[in-house]
Amino acid sequence: MNPMIRLLLATALLWSWLGPATAEEVEASEMVRGGLMAIQMIDQGRAAELWDGATPATRNRVTRADFTSQVSRSRAPIGVPQMRTWVAVNRQVVADADAGIAGQYISIEYETRFTGKPDGTVRELVSFHLDQDRVWRFSGYVLK
Repeated sequence: MNPMIRLLLATALLWSWLGPATAEEVEASEMVRGGLMAIQMIDQGRAAELWDGATPATRNRVTRADFTSQVSRSRAPIGVPQMRTWVAVNRQVVADADAGIAGQYISIEYETRFTGKPDGTVRELVSFHLDQDRVWRFSGYVLK
């Protein structure tokens, strides 16, 4: 399949869960599903596609190559995910002079057991930002 078509389909699927909404309308279960879809894209080596659909502020802060490299470096030592459970959904309002950064964020935290860390779990945090066009978009991924 044409890579551009795959990208558009993946982005459409992810954002169909997180489509246009007001902050008051957001359902925690939708955000958990959307976060899981984002992490599964990372699991499948599709971090670059995830970056392509990210909020403009995220794309301005980190290049596509740096994002994919950082994700690869952080995930390589811990192996393949075996079990993943969401443990928290948090909402935060950020005040910033930059309108692209200011606004509402939702972060979903997952506890994940990886093959390279059999004696414990790792926390994965996926964040979304409610952009000015009222669409929730991916804004970040970190391991804790």
